[in-house]
Amino acid sequence: MALTRQVITSLLRDGTDALGTKTLALKIIDESIVSGSLLTVESNHFCVLKSRGAVLNVYETGQYALTTPDKPIIGSIVQGFFGGSSPWVYEVIYINRSKLLVRSSGIATSAEMAEMAYQVDYYIHIDTKEAALDLITHMPFNGLVIDTQEIADYAGPAIEQAINQIVQVTKMEHINEHITGIRESVKAHLSDFLATYGIMLNDLKVLIVPKDERMRELISLQAIGLSPIEAVRYYLALRMAEKGLVSAPNAAVGEPFYVGSAFPGMSLGGGPLLSAPALVPNTGPPETASQSPVVRWRPDGT
Repeated sequence: MALTRQVITSLLRDGTDALGTKTLALKIIDESIVSGSLLTVESNHFCVLKSRGAVLNVYETGQYALTTPDKPIIGSIVQGFFGGSSPWVYEVIYINRSKLLVRSSGIATSAEMAEMAYQVDYYIHIDTKEAALDLITHMPFNGLVIDTQEIADYAGPAIEQAINQIVQVTKMEHINEHITGIRESVKAHLSDFLATYGIMLNDLKVLIVPKDERMRELISLQAIGLSPIEAVRYYLALRMAEKGLVSAPNAAVGEPFYVGSAFPGMSLGGGPLLSAPALVPNTGPPETASQSPVVRWRPDGT
């Protein structure tokens, strides 16, 4: 906020807007604001003038010479008589008329009591002077500003209730099938809630995903046509492949993996295996009397 020669404006010295894209309302309190001070209101703002808790006027775009209850005493005389400070404190509140983006997030539970993370992005704006009055009347200031985070905190319970009404009775894998109904429910609840504060709701987007990363991947694998057990096998195979394990393909098809010779009667990859060769003693004469009998392999097992 810049206050030079009793000119009140929401522009900073470098020309940028003090409200920006995150601030919905900005309060300016200065004892030098008296009758005759020039109030500048930008095209994307409303301005409310208050004194001792009472609303004196609401201004739209333009520049105005303030007329306040100290009118009988000219502003310069007031400042001189009271040593440079006015005995009355006036509040100038700028209201942002631009569309602002708000994000709310939280946790809902599905029919199986699985945790689902949701994110709701929506645009809001103040449309009329009456709506600006509703905002400063019903929304308290936490300091000198009301920002989009405060709006998200207020709207959070309304959004959570609207989402849980549908999510809590829906199985986790079927939640996205009801996303349109969830969006309409959230929009209706949120519009009614924000209207109390004079805030108009515009576009809205809802995203709901399993909170656990593993569950998200398993559901994605089922979405491409795999059965639940196949999805688990392929998830395991993907994790094994990331570790560089050569047995990852076996995990995917649900078959055992052997190092070296295979065991008798076992199959690998669904195909038949040769039986392990039998141990057959050597029937020839021993080479020397001091040596033990030699056992030879015979492929035919005889």
